[in-house]
Amino acid sequence: MDNTEEYLLEFKGYNFERSLVKIHIVESVESADDFEIRDDDVFIITYSKSGTIWTQQILSLIYFEGHRNRTEDIKTIDRAPFFEYNTHNLDFIKMPSPRLFASHLPYYLVPKGTKKLKYKILYIYRNPKDVLVSFFRFSNCVAILKNSDTFENYIKMFLDGKVVGSRWFDHIKRWYEHRHDFNIQSMSYEDMKKDLRSAVLKICRFLEKELSEEVVDTVVKQATFQNMKTNPQANYNDIVKQEMGVRNTEGNFLRKGTIGDWKHHFTVEQNERFEKIFQREMKDFPLKFIWDINEE
Repeated sequence: MDNTEEYLLEFKGYNFERSLVKIHIVESVESADDFEIRDDDVFIITYSKSGTIWTQQILSLIYFEGHRNRTEDIKTIDRAPFFEYNTHNLDFIKMPSPRLFASHLPYYLVPKGTKKLKYKILYIYRNPKDVLVSFFRFSNCVAILKNSDTFENYIKMFLDGKVVGSRWFDHIKRWYEHRHDFNIQSMSYEDMKKDLRSAVLKICRFLEKELSEEVVDTVVKQATFQNMKTNPQANYNDIVKQEMGVRNTEGNFLRKGTIGDWKHHFTVEQNERFEKIFQREMKDFPLKFIWDINEE
């Protein structure tokens, strides 16, 4: 029996997580073009399980001294709240500038701004095999997401877009096709993982933020995966347990954060099948994907 509708709410061709969506959230997304954008707003756009929390932490460390030195006890979900899932009912209008937002929305549902007033967007993408594995493990742990009894079934769900965020292929391709409509910088999760300091400097240049070498060192150190796993402000563990509910003790937002974990889950046949679909869907797509930690 397909119980997809218990977990997903389809709105304008995009699947939201049903239990997190309230009427006013749908209304706010529907009227996103009327949202008052500021010139120093920054949006982190990702498909799920592609480095969202990591980038929230990096930007929080870049922008807020009180976050770097931990003199302010504000979690990253409130530093850079989800635009479409304002579960803590923050007043976005009253948020002081610069405002940071996170979002999984497709290009056509985010605020458009104006040609004279273009907010900045960081689009972080990750190789889809690792996305799929991370999403599979997370969905089987967290109560509000639809789980799957087998990895094979989840591959089908993912490829059919019967998951939160709909089809991965559509999300990344449409954002790339419409990149000229936004002030956008695309970065790969894998490149960030391989050289975090270079990634932080690249983000700073894009955001026009000048940081001292010492501050950059602090940002890089605190944004490492291991430091985030032990930092309750950054790791979302309390949110998973208290607001989402867990099916088992593995229900953490931050699991491994590695490159190439898909090799421990895909069979040869599943990988070959996925590769055929990937090659068909992403033919002539210019962004580079890294599938293994040892790739250059």
